[in-house]
Amino acid sequence: MKVDITDVLSIENWIAKQQVRIDLAVFDSRLGKFPITDKAPFTLHLENQENKQILILGETDVAVAVPCDRCLEEVPVKLHLIIDRKIPLAEAEGEEAADTGWLAGSSLDVDRLIYDEILVNWPMKVLCRNECKGICKKCGANLNRESCSCDRSEQDPRMAAIQDIFNQFKEV
Repeated sequence: MKVDITDVLSIENWIAKQQVRIDLAVFDSRLGKFPITDKAPFTLHLENQENKQILILGETDVAVAVPCDRCLEEVPVKLHLIIDRKIPLAEAEGEEAADTGWLAGSSLDVDRLIYDEILVNWPMKVLCRNECKGICKKCGANLNRESCSCDRSEQDPRMAAIQDIFNQFKEV
């Protein structure tokens, strides 16, 4: 959604509150594409502060479906986003503000602003539950739902030379 902020940019000490919605349906990043499963309209507070800077405030909750880092099952991750941006008016008309991607002239792109906030608040690790068993490294079975007959014992690579000696003298 794009919001026209012409009044806020041109009138000193102008304060505007506007109900906005998020049109963003998918969070697309280098990590992959993640569907946004829950989003709600929120109030965006815009304020011209003495014709020196524009203050943008807002707060919303967004839920994104992210695969578990161990078993790859989708997990709904709730993100509480707090928007608190200050844009100096001297730069708002220059090239530096255009590089933000969410402010172009007198138009504020709410979806791009939300995208940046999701990116900053993205979790480091996502687990479906703390005791998630993950997937089998050999057959790919989800160990939370089924067990497999694969040998999951991992041998210490430092003991490989000794294991070779035992294998040579094994009775056949």
